[in-house]
Amino acid sequence: MKTVRTIPELRNARSALKGSVGFVPTMGYLHEGHLSLIRRAKADNDHVVASIFVNPTQFLPHEDFDSYPRDEARDLALLAKEGADLVFLPGVEDMYPQGTSTFVTVEGLGDVLEGAFRPGHFRGVATVVAKLFNLVEPSRAYFGQKDAQQVLVIRKMVADLNMKVEVIACPTIREADGLAMSSRNVYLSPEERQSALVLSQALFTARNLWRAGERNGEIIRRTMREIVESAPNAQIDYVSVADLESLAEISQGNVTGLASLAVKIGHTRLIDNVVLD
Repeated sequence: MKTVRTIPELRNARSALKGSVGFVPTMGYLHEGHLSLIRRAKADNDHVVASIFVNPTQFLPHEDFDSYPRDEARDLALLAKEGADLVFLPGVEDMYPQGTSTFVTVEGLGDVLEGAFRPGHFRGVATVVAKLFNLVEPSRAYFGQKDAQQVLVIRKMVADLNMKVEVIACPTIREADGLAMSSRNVYLSPEERQSALVLSQALFTARNLWRAGERNGEIIRRTMREIVESAPNAQIDYVSVADLESLAEISQGNVTGLASLAVKIGHTRLIDNVVLD
């Protein structure tokens, strides 16, 4: 496995990869969710490229950019074990040279849910992913379904900007008790870790209601809220039952839906979702 840190090094290493390339962009501190993407990319493509970059432009000023968990040596060992061919580890100055003034904004899909509670977040996500796609030139790029809105935003960007890359969403990887794997789970105390189970419990209940024929979005949202609020240290940012394509909240109707939520458990903000089909 080759590791590179500068854009010229990346372009030189990328030019040596012949055939299809699967790309997995990450912010590091890898867990089984990330590794499942690497395995899928390896199964689908001739080569696998990963990136590790904690992207400052997708963090709000009060968020955890400085304290976001990092462990480069461990990450590289895991990627080597999974058979990645090339890893790009740029610095902030590589991705955003002094004087950078061009950014990518996906309107509509990027303005609701996470976009409403974290203004500018998806501007940062779309910009860095566009830059990485330009640099890596992947055949396919892999993202976790846990970040469902991010996947929708990136697919819209790719379509609107005529990018030649297939965006593939892979299933959310969960702990045995249902908690979605996240690099931020490390912030949780044992008590908070137990409370965090209300997220998946609310989502699984929403899915069960949907499968039983319930199509009233407000009834499902209210049920989800009640479950989350049963945890004393949970603070809801949003609970959503929306159309999977537009992210418009469902009132009543037979569409493919997305149940999603963002909840602070103590000081840790977690997101999760399930598809309703």
